[in-house]
Amino acid sequence: YPEFALVAWAAKRLRRPVKWTCERREAFLTDYHARDLVSHAELALDGDGRFLALRGVNTSNVGAHAVSFIPLAKGIAVLPSVYHIPAASLRGRAVLSNTSPTYPYRSAGRPEVMFVIERLIDLAARHHGFDRVELRRRNLVPAGAMPYRNPVGLLYDSGDYAATQDRAVALADWAGFEARRAEARRRGRYRGIGLANYLELNTGAPRERAEITVRAEGRLDVVLGTLSAGQGHETSFAQLLAEWLGVELGDVRLITGDTDVAAVGGGSHSGRSMRLGALVLARASDEIVDKGKRLAAWLLEAAPADVDFARRRFVVKGTDRSVDLFEVAAAAERPDAPEALRGPLAGVSDETVSVPSFPFGSAVCEVEVDPETGAVEVVRYTSVDDVGRAVNPLILEGQTHGGIAAGVGQALWERCHYDPETGQMQSATFMDYVVPRADMLPAFTTETSEVPSTSNPLGLRGGGEGGTTPALGAVVNALVDALAELGVEHIEMPATPERVWRAIHDAPGRRYAPVAGAAPPGRGGVGESASATTCSRRAKSNGLGT
Repeated sequence: YPEFALVAWAAKRLRRPVKWTCERREAFLTDYHARDLVSHAELALDGDGRFLALRGVNTSNVGAHAVSFIPLAKGIAVLPSVYHIPAASLRGRAVLSNTSPTYPYRSAGRPEVMFVIERLIDLAARHHGFDRVELRRRNLVPAGAMPYRNPVGLLYDSGDYAATQDRAVALADWAGFEARRAEARRRGRYRGIGLANYLELNTGAPRERAEITVRAEGRLDVVLGTLSAGQGHETSFAQLLAEWLGVELGDVRLITGDTDVAAVGGGSHSGRSMRLGALVLARASDEIVDKGKRLAAWLLEAAPADVDFARRRFVVKGTDRSVDLFEVAAAAERPDAPEALRGPLAGVSDETVSVPSFPFGSAVCEVEVDPETGAVEVVRYTSVDDVGRAVNPLILEGQTHGGIAAGVGQALWERCHYDPETGQMQSATFMDYVVPRADMLPAFTTETSEVPSTSNPLGLRGGGEGGTTPALGAVVNALVDALAELGVEHIEMPATPERVWRAIHDAPGRRYAPVAGAAPPGRGGVGESASATTCSRRAKSNGLGT
């Protein structure tokens, strides 16, 4: 992004604020892309359907120059997902090309590989006569096996994978699906249902810092290194401080994004803001309470050990003598305060946490396919996600909804087209690049599971990326299920109308099943550039199950 440096140079040269605004085409051509991965994978099972081994090779296009290998590395690490697979041989390799560089994007590296393992499981179930739900349940890592080390060395700290799958299947009314399939058939549509489990791997920048200062006028100034980009930090962090220090939500002023004040912090990415931000806020709050007890003991003429803190008040045990948090902050500024305690009532925590967390969950998707055009409609979507502890369920639900939309977009619509002869991008406008909109999606059914993470003192895992991760597998599994009676076994992403239409017509033996009220599919189709590659901006995928 050379314009960043140029804007700074121009602002200094002109001594005026300077703003750079790129055109849409410039953004498509120069912004980092993502998800450009081709996977070849094999899954071995015994006669009872127990997984024995997994072998896979992931080839990632990193573009014209390498910016990040994180998606490739994380994808390899979590490819075994939530399943007990005794042995695995996994390889990742990066290749250079003429495209824009690829970079981590919402759940970097994990949606692609969850797509691979979930497609493999569906293929195994269909080829060998297993029930798709039961085959998954049979191979889930049991809750009693935690902590569990997967075949490539990752240590999962905690989780009840069977519970989230069972709950998602129940919420989605999997048992009643065949009646909905029959009803769709009467309307001339193919209907399918798909299930996908997932595992996240949240790491991110390991260092975070918080500084909390209690102001005598009745305010908490909170300086935090992670910056909100719409995730609702102002609300969620204020909720935690209200719980720990007894203040009102409106008493909290969050200060971020100013490097003159917040000199240390890792920013918002990889589900780290709440996981690490809450941790340093908790420890800074503890420091305030500890110092406040000693100040309250001085004010109330008691021993510090005899002072308790609750609901914003310091209370001498067994008495009605107490003092308010903000009164203690004012006393700390008095010239007669004990020298060791004199000054602002503040707490600081600067922590480095290198232990990852592993959010997990399950998603069920139902789609309908128009056999005449190949158009796919997502008609139902259910998701159950475990984030350890949900601080603000409403904000979390919004994060999940946005994540699902991103995943569905990757599965069905989003792709960057490059002309293989000239290398020119052919989808540099929203006329050619499809972004999911509200009217293209159904109302989602979402629920949160809360199995506390044992690797985080507050039990937090992170919840900003899970909605995306299973969506690819859930959508394509549902699509293939809808067309299974025609002999369709797999469709690559994005499953555009032409790609689906061609899958119907190229199915083995063209076994077109009659649909009440519908003629067999004709030769008309929705146009798509035949010369386009499968590199996609933001949401690209080339998962290939063997």
